[in-house]
Amino acid sequence: MINRNFRKFATPGPVSARALALVAGPLALLLLVISCGTVTRSVVVLPDVPGAKYIGSKECEQCHDKIYRDFATADHARLIAYGTNALSAGCESCHGPCSLHSDSGGEVLPPFSFTSGRPGSGSFGARVIAPPPRATETVCYQCHADVRGQFSLPIHHPVTEDKLSCVACHSPHQGSINVGGGTSLLSENEACIRCHPAQRGPYVFEHEAMREGCTSCHQPHGSVNAKLLSVRNANLCLKCHFQQSTGGRLFIGGTDHTLRVQQGTCWTAGCHEAVHGSRVSPSLRF
Repeated sequence: MINRNFRKFATPGPVSARALALVAGPLALLLLVISCGTVTRSVVVLPDVPGAKYIGSKECEQCHDKIYRDFATADHARLIAYGTNALSAGCESCHGPCSLHSDSGGEVLPPFSFTSGRPGSGSFGARVIAPPPRATETVCYQCHADVRGQFSLPIHHPVTEDKLSCVACHSPHQGSINVGGGTSLLSENEACIRCHPAQRGPYVFEHEAMREGCTSCHQPHGSVNAKLLSVRNANLCLKCHFQQSTGGRLFIGGTDHTLRVQQGTCWTAGCHEAVHGSRVSPSLRF
């Protein structure tokens, strides 16, 4: 036997449907706004250093006002410490807990410091050993373990040999940690051009891949291929240059390359040696 009262309340009437629509509409709109929002903070778990506490980036402004003002635009400024009383730990995410540094008026160095100063003291008053020569990279590797692995590949930028530092290409205190981006695509090459000025140009006949940045062909940290190339031999060129096989022959750019690709890569076979651009050859031969 069906309970009539139950069926009465279980079946929504016109009024209930309208009320449901009024509630669901704003909720759907709110969900849409939240899903399109950009996360501006990143939570990190910071290492503990005996005898020192995290005090937040705001405390750094008292002595480092210019760096603090520029740091507001940096990617690392988004880092905060984990917990209910989370601090803006952008500065300390690299330099470590700076309570002793702040309390001493700057005389005691932060746990990770890259300038001169008096090292912190141990529990018996002894001075802590000065940081190793590659202290900058040691700090970066704490969060960027994948990059550390790339520097262990056969072909890599000479960071592990102390000939180059992470901050030579990545600015930790101002702007994006990656040079370029947005509508300024060519500025992405500036970090590379500082050490490789011969590839800057301008060229009469440019390689259009340069417009997309050096990283369209090269790995920035390390690679298993020569010249830090992301892909070996002619397969790198075939990522962009259309190939067509007709009657057992290989055509690239409308030209028969069947025998040419057997002679080596596109640039080592003596065909397209000016891979970055040329002032005399439209096919980038010289």
